[in-house]
Amino acid sequence: MKEALVYDALPGNEVRCRLCGHTCLIKNRHRGICAVRENVDGRLYSLVYGKVISLNVDPIEKKPLFHFLPGSTSLSLATVGCNFRCKHCQNYEISQYPRERKFEIPGRDMGPEQVVEQAIQYGCESISYTYTEPTIFFEFAYDCAQRAREKGLKNVFVSNGYTGPDAVRLIAPYLDANNIDLKGSDTFYREICGARLGPVRETISLMKELGVWVEVTTLIIPDLNDSEADLTAIAEFIVSVDPGIPWHVSQFYPTYKLIDKPRTPVATLRHACEIGYKAGLRHVYEGNVPGEGGENTYCPSCSHLLIRRYGYTIRENTLRNGRCPACDTAISGVWQKEEDRK
Repeated sequence: MKEALVYDALPGNEVRCRLCGHTCLIKNRHRGICAVRENVDGRLYSLVYGKVISLNVDPIEKKPLFHFLPGSTSLSLATVGCNFRCKHCQNYEISQYPRERKFEIPGRDMGPEQVVEQAIQYGCESISYTYTEPTIFFEFAYDCAQRAREKGLKNVFVSNGYTGPDAVRLIAPYLDANNIDLKGSDTFYREICGARLGPVRETISLMKELGVWVEVTTLIIPDLNDSEADLTAIAEFIVSVDPGIPWHVSQFYPTYKLIDKPRTPVATLRHACEIGYKAGLRHVYEGNVPGEGGENTYCPSCSHLLIRRYGYTIRENTLRNGRCPACDTAISGVWQKEEDRK
């Protein structure tokens, strides 16, 4: 076990975890909502430090990040656990595992040095903390991120955005990009995810303010978050933070506890894109529908095709030092490694 970061010890051997938006009050010998942080005699411990349940080399486009080192690969890892209870989680076998088996914490033992070494060995330009919610294995991600930065690697979160503000400020100096889910209305969060909308919005704003490259994903589920009002509210919020933030509107497929819902029609994704552009966003992408044409990057000024994609593969990239070759407009994003810019 590893002593947790970002918590307060309280009288009576209770602790207040401030790592995420739940701010759990945890009694002695109990765990928080994430089920992987336990109070032991007034000290809070992470039960998943170095317990890697999934480790893969992924294209960065899978995160999805379309404006961050396109065409690169990222060593992607996770531990078990999550602070959400999403009824449509595609990784529920590992995200919800500790709730079903309270005292078993599976995973391959790895230290931060091993993680960084493997990223370098496989030629990855970044490490992504993903598959489950990286906030719940924050201490491990934080140590890995520090060592990765020392070796010239980038760090990426793929997150539900429930990271608490103190934790955001702690990780931001070592975090280069974050794809954050913005799932729907507050009602959607309460009924489908077991959370609230407010903390997610705050995290998106704070990450952007602290200089982390942010992209936003909305998985559109028929009848639950696909209304004109829901999609407009999401798009307008993103614009209020920065109209240059890419918005990924992705197709839902039935899984876990939402097997009664159909796949999202492509027409719904197209309409969401229209809503996004009408609200003032510069880049909106259709996800999980390769070949439908909604994965390409265009110049927001002259509509020149900049990056042509098929799924997670880049077929063509005409960007020149992050600028449109046709009209020289600067395109928001992280397009080159630091050494390539020198």
